[in-house]
Amino acid sequence: MPGSEKPKYPVTPDGRYFVVRGRLWRMSNPALGEAERTELVHQLMMARRKVAEALRAKDEGAEKGARDAVDAVKRELGERGPVWWTDNTPDYNRHLARNTPYAEWFEAESDETDARS
Repeated sequence: MPGSEKPKYPVTPDGRYFVVRGRLWRMSNPALGEAERTELVHQLMMARRKVAEALRAKDEGAEKGARDAVDAVKRELGERGPVWWTDNTPDYNRHLARNTPYAEWFEAESDETDARS
C-alpha cells in the first residue's frame, strides 16, 4: 500500500526533522503542494549535479554559483532559512538529537531499531 512503508530515516513525532547518524535535518515544508515540491526537488537535483560538475572541472566560480543555487532551493523547500512552523519552537536543524528536546524520543527510536536488527 503506497505511503505505508516505513521512512528510510526516523522522522521526529512532530514531522519537523529526520535523523541521519544521530543528527537532525529539517524536513521540507509540508504545506508545499505536491507539484511545487516535485519541481523544487528537480531544481535541487540539477543544482547538485552542477556542484559536482564544477568540482570535477575545478571551477571555483561555477561551484559557488551552484552551491548558491542549492541553498536557494533548500530555502524554498523550507529545509533552510526561516522555519515553516508557527509555534515559536526553536530550530534544531543539524543538531545532534541527543542534545535537543528530541533526545528521549531518539533514544527510544534507536533502541527499537537495534531490537529489529
